[in-house]
Formats: sequence, C-alpha cells, structure tokens
Amino acid sequence: MLAELETFMSYLSVERGLSGHTLSAYRNDTSALIDFLTTTDTGITGWNQVAETDIRRFLNDLDERGYAPATKSRKIASAKSFFKFMTEEQIIDDNPLVDVRQPKAGQSLPKALSIEEVDRLLELSSNTDSVEQVRDMAMIELMYATGLRVSELVGLNLRDVDLDAQTVRTVGKGSKERVLPIYNTAVESIASYITYSRPAHSRSQTEDALFLNRRGGRLTRQAYWLRLKKLAIRAGFSSKITPHMLRHSFATHLLHGGASLRHVQELLGHSSISTTQIYTHLTDDHVRSEYSKAHPRA
Repeated sequence: MLAELETFMSYLSVERGLSGHTLSAYRNDTSALIDFLTTTDTGITGWNQVAETDIRRFLNDLDERGYAPATKSRKIASAKSFFKFMTEEQIIDDNPLVDVRQPKAGQSLPKALSIEEVDRLLELSSNTDSVEQVRDMAMIELMYATGLRVSELVGLNLRDVDLDAQTVRTVGKGSKERVLPIYNTAVESIASYITYSRPAHSRSQTEDALFLNRRGGRLTRQAYWLRLKKLAIRAGFSSKITPHMLRHSFATHLLHGGASLRHVQELLGHSSISTTQIYTHLTDDHVRSEYSKAHPRA
C-alpha cells in the first residue's frame, strides 16, 4: 500500500508542482489512514479492499482521539485526493469516498495582541546588544508595519526594500505582487540593520536575502519563530506569540483605527474579501461603531 502512496506523492510533486510543506501535509495525512487500515483488525492488504465503512471507522477513530474539526477535515480532503487519483489511474476499481462528506472545518480565529502588548514587545526588542537582536528588531517592526506573512518576510531580498520611498515589495500567494508602505520607525530599524548589523553576517557579495542567519544564508521562518518566541518569554507574555499573531494584530489594529475592509484586504494580499472578514475577527462593538458612524439615522 505504500507503493501507491509514493506514486501519488510523485504525481503531486512533478505534475501538480506542490510545495514541500504541502507535500509533507499530504504524506502525513495519508500515512495516518494507512496506519489505521493496517494496524486495526480489518484484514486489509490492498487498496481495492477498502470500503466506505472503513473510511467511516477512520473518521470515528479521529473523533475518539480528539482531533479538531479542521484537522479532521484536512485529513479527509487528503484521502479524497488520494482515492480520486487511484481511481483515475485505474489502481482501484471503485472510490469508497464518493459518498463521504468532508467535515466542516469551522473557523479558527487567530488571537490579536493589544496595542499595548505590541508596544511592549517592540520596546523590549529595541534593547539590542548583538547583531542578531538588531535583525530581530527590524523583522518584528517590519512585520507589524506591513502585515507580511512570515514566508514573505523571510523571502525578502535587499532590492525589495526602498527606504527612500518607505515601501517594501513582496510577492505573495498566487504570485501576486504587493507594494506596502512602511512607517518611519520601521524604516529606521531596517536602515540600522542593513547598515550596521547585516554586514557582520554577510559571507558573500552575491547573497540577496535581506535577513541573514549567522552563517550568512537566508534566515528561515522556523528560526524567526524561535527568536520571536524567546523575545515573548522575556517580555513576560503568558501565552505564546506567533508570527501569524503579529499579522493578525496589524490587520485588527488598522480596522479599529478606521481603515476600510477593502484597504486591509489589499494590504494582506487576500483575493477574497470574505477571507479578510474572517481573518480580522471583526467584533460586534467595532461593527456597531462603524454602523453608527455611517448610517444617516443611527
């Protein structure tokens, strides 16, 4: 059964060109199904033996093990893609997931930091005594200034930042380019990093990456996450802070400051306004306030 999984993974990589992260998710989800089918008392030794009842037993097992609806939904989506592929390639005769509905994932809303919490984080990160801390300060300032995704942040090159124009250029999901404004403090932080700290890490004149690690290569998103986590601990935050929370805080604070939903949508790089509505977690108080300001009889 593993041979068919490898064939599927090759198809996803070569023909569909999926990213390494997405491929890993597909492999993990499909492997979980294989583990269930081969380690439980089913007697299954090949994919043609898998029936709809086996899939439903797998769903029940996920429920019993306490998987979140979003995780359960993703695992079934992966299984549906896998069985559809095997049906089209005539590896199996019938698709047992044809009548299996994908569970609703629900809406998992990220938390937003308060303005005071962001100020505390930025104030602590401004106390720099190493080149790494100067870099971290610039990255945190830039992420909060622009709402960049962490992958977009670590993917920036030197040429993407125009300090004179106070803008940063990024290419996000769907190869969509955005040119985002940067506030003055963030510009100063980035300028300080480029002038004084980045040269200490640079090992090659051909390295284009804006943010470098100690070895002179591009900083990874995992490394940035760890640096942010350590800073949050130093700042005394009770809950962990993720790069995604900074992006969410950027959007939420803009909305509460009076920015339009369409404007925030453009800044975040969302193709759909509905995504922005979910992402920015509009509170009832904010909606009521906007209604009161806009409606002529409110």
